[in-house]
Amino acid sequence: MKKLIFFLIVIAALAADAKKLPPLEFVSGHELTLINKLMDTPRRYARVDTARYGGFTDYQRKTLVQQPAGLALAFETNSDCVYFTIDYIKKNSAYNETNLTAAGADLYIKDGEGRWIYAGNNTPRKKDNEILELVSNMAPGNKECLLYLPIISIVDSISVGVTPGCYVRPIANPFRHRVVFWGSSFTHGIATSRAGMAYPMQFERATGIHTPALGVSGNSKLQQSFARVLADTPADAFVFDAFSNPTAEEIEANFKPFMATLRAKHPTTPVIFLQTIYREHRNFDTKYNAVEQAKQDMARRVVAEAMANDPNIYFLEPNAGDNHETTCDGTHPSDFGYYLWMQSIKQPLLDILARYGIE
Repeated sequence: MKKLIFFLIVIAALAADAKKLPPLEFVSGHELTLINKLMDTPRRYARVDTARYGGFTDYQRKTLVQQPAGLALAFETNSDCVYFTIDYIKKNSAYNETNLTAAGADLYIKDGEGRWIYAGNNTPRKKDNEILELVSNMAPGNKECLLYLPIISIVDSISVGVTPGCYVRPIANPFRHRVVFWGSSFTHGIATSRAGMAYPMQFERATGIHTPALGVSGNSKLQQSFARVLADTPADAFVFDAFSNPTAEEIEANFKPFMATLRAKHPTTPVIFLQTIYREHRNFDTKYNAVEQAKQDMARRVVAEAMANDPNIYFLEPNAGDNHETTCDGTHPSDFGYYLWMQSIKQPLLDILARYGIE
């Protein structure tokens, strides 16, 4: 009898949940504009076509560059609500970020003043293709939307749901120019609480400049494999978080060959290098502090040498927080730390880009 009562309670709860879900019509993400990609790929939500390039490890080829970190769907709708479903090739998680970031979607809508404003985010809790609410009860009228994809799960498909009879249609890329970011887990967005909070995405929304980004957590070591990818990537400028993953010795060995490969196809394109940020694990660990200091010193040295012979190379030093309170795990910043990072480079980067007509 107790089992029957429990079963009836579960059925009633499920029925109640079902009643809360409004009628919806869905449009495949394949029909919407996909922004922030470096190149075309056989799989829509991958970031690099690894069949075209050698030198990648199995993890980089099969997992890392298949993750859609930074990619977003751009569309407009007159619906009063936005829902989504998502289906994964592989759903991943990580100890130092939320499931909303690892596997969820993050919605922004442009307000009446032209600002991109957070509207909602969600992630499946039970199964793939679960119907998930992003925002409801919106005022009438057209809304321009950005829907950021998960940063470490590998996505097969995603669809946008709206009130029946309302439109969902692609819009032109709302951002201008093409400033390509590449780098470590920082550029990837590891430890953010939502998928749209990596600093290149924050910079994009704050400035209106298009920022295709290839964050490759733990794997940006100035390798020739990534140099060849970036050399083949159309860009008005490059911003490289290139010194966070390699050791001082790797920086010294790899920097010149990396730049030679890039410069073979981008001889005068501005390249802005970012110093690796101060990591809070340095505070009391003297050995770790020495390793990190050596990396920073080597980064300054190799870039200074390059700048002496190349007027289109620059060096910026981000600040993700100097009060020792903006870290998630001792290495990665929190959302606020990434915001401070973006703010610290925004104006210096805009000043450099303006010299090249990138405004």
